[in-house]
Amino acid sequence: MKLRLKILAMCLGCTLLALVLQTLLFQSTSSEMIYSWSKEENEHSLQNMQNEIYSFLKKMESNLIEVYNEQELIDALKEGQPIRSLRQDFYRKAYEIGTTDFDTADSVVSLYLYTPGHEIISTYRRAMTPKHNYPADLYEEEESINTGGIQSFVESSRTGMMVSSYYNEHRGTDILHLVLKLFDSRNYNKVIGYVVCDVDSKAVRTIMEKYSMDKSVYIWLQPSGDRAALSIGSLSSEEEELYGEISGQIQKGSLEKKDAKGTENQEFFEVRQNKYNLTAYSLMPQELLRQNQKALTANLVLIAVVMIIAAAVLTYILSRNITRPLDRLMDTMEKIKNGNTDLRAEIQKKDEIGMLGQNFNEMLDRVEELAEKEKTSTYLLGQAKYHALQAQINPHFLYNTLETMSSIAQLQDCPEVSRLSMSLSRIFRYSLNMKDHFSTISREVMHLKNYCYVMEVRMQDRVQYIYDLEEDALQKEIPRLSLQPLVENALNHGLRNKRGNKEVKIYAGKKGDKLVLTITDNGVGMDARELNARLQENDIQYVAQGKSIGLYNINARLKMLYGEEYGLTIESTAGEGTKVYMTIPWERENGEEKI
Repeated sequence: MKLRLKILAMCLGCTLLALVLQTLLFQSTSSEMIYSWSKEENEHSLQNMQNEIYSFLKKMESNLIEVYNEQELIDALKEGQPIRSLRQDFYRKAYEIGTTDFDTADSVVSLYLYTPGHEIISTYRRAMTPKHNYPADLYEEEESINTGGIQSFVESSRTGMMVSSYYNEHRGTDILHLVLKLFDSRNYNKVIGYVVCDVDSKAVRTIMEKYSMDKSVYIWLQPSGDRAALSIGSLSSEEEELYGEISGQIQKGSLEKKDAKGTENQEFFEVRQNKYNLTAYSLMPQELLRQNQKALTANLVLIAVVMIIAAAVLTYILSRNITRPLDRLMDTMEKIKNGNTDLRAEIQKKDEIGMLGQNFNEMLDRVEELAEKEKTSTYLLGQAKYHALQAQINPHFLYNTLETMSSIAQLQDCPEVSRLSMSLSRIFRYSLNMKDHFSTISREVMHLKNYCYVMEVRMQDRVQYIYDLEEDALQKEIPRLSLQPLVENALNHGLRNKRGNKEVKIYAGKKGDKLVLTITDNGVGMDARELNARLQENDIQYVAQGKSIGLYNINARLKMLYGEEYGLTIESTAGEGTKVYMTIPWERENGEEKI
């Protein structure tokens, strides 16, 4: 091992020394060149983005120009007809233009026709829902809709299409205003009306995201003298301050390209689009521009790793004749440790390593033999515990009922004894049937109703029983004799000393992936903290000593069958009542039938 380490150290030392020298030389000669290339590449990317946005806006302008084909509307505007007449004759014109001259991909959300005096003629809104809500008239909400720029544009001498925007609170996104003035063909200086086409910003946002290098790069579009129309990316606290300063100067129209600068941590870029007065700006972390440098450095590190691996492989080939048997033995041990216990060490030579492997194999065989015995013992013990727990439930009710029947037979001579005997017969038949440890909720409820009848006759006490059973839960299986002891507990401890109206509610239904049954009484209640602690502890001694056999027994059986996360829990308020929850899986696993 010492020789192998020396060879490996020598090979790796020479390789790493060469790589370190190469990296230092690269850093000193090529870093600024790569940084400049990165800046140029980002500017080209912004220019390409602007070209694609220009194509989109040009297409939208061409579609808006189609308004001139609406000859009746143009003639009415030329004649200066009253607004009432215009609205009556062309109230659907915006809808016709919005649905025929634009494709779905254009993302037009609303379209408005106005007179030169900013009076609305016709409105088209693609949808009107609480989320997709657009104004019927832009000038009804001038401040939030950003109509000041539209008015200034219409009243100015500018031609072509204007791009503006506003923030739609209902959509939670920016909406683009595309404004086109309509001129009199006989007098091109006379504005006879204008069209405002509102476009969902996702159409332009998709283009911007295509040219975004990284989420840390903040890109936004903003016309000079107007608010920022659209942005993507994220800003740090330092960048937010810089962005606010730059955007404010753009909105005031005071930003000159020669004055626009970034900081020592951010690089500022600007690409103008003069026709639509829509300039693209971006703030890029200096760190991102240096990624190419880091990538080359990473490549050098990768080369170093490859060289290290190559040296390690060469060292391994030279020394494997000595260490190969030991490596195989260690590999086998590792696989066995990870769970593949059927493996055994391969013995090729009768040397010290071979003897070690043989002793290791014998130890594994012995461990497996002991584990199998332990598994069998645990299974048998679990079976015995379960049967012992369930056996305690079966005779629990028998003796009290026999005494009750004897007393009734002595004191009364009535048909009620017959019904009581029939109910008791059914109870005995159900309780003593030990062929299957599970029963459906439907059969458990039938057994419970027989029990409730016997108790009503025995105690001469009127109790109202309310059953709330979901249809899907009726055929689900639960451990036999699980419900009756819980109702018995409610009668004996909750309602015995209760005066007035007495009721017990039985519920069964699905909660998530669990089957939940609850027994609720309006009795005297109790402090359930100590009882819940004992149920969570699930000490078998409580059951063995006969303490609260119903609750502890059922809880112990549930945990034994389904696991520690299932069982009984209790909620209770003194003077108001008690609710007992039984929680088990909604679907039974096959392994549960073995106990």
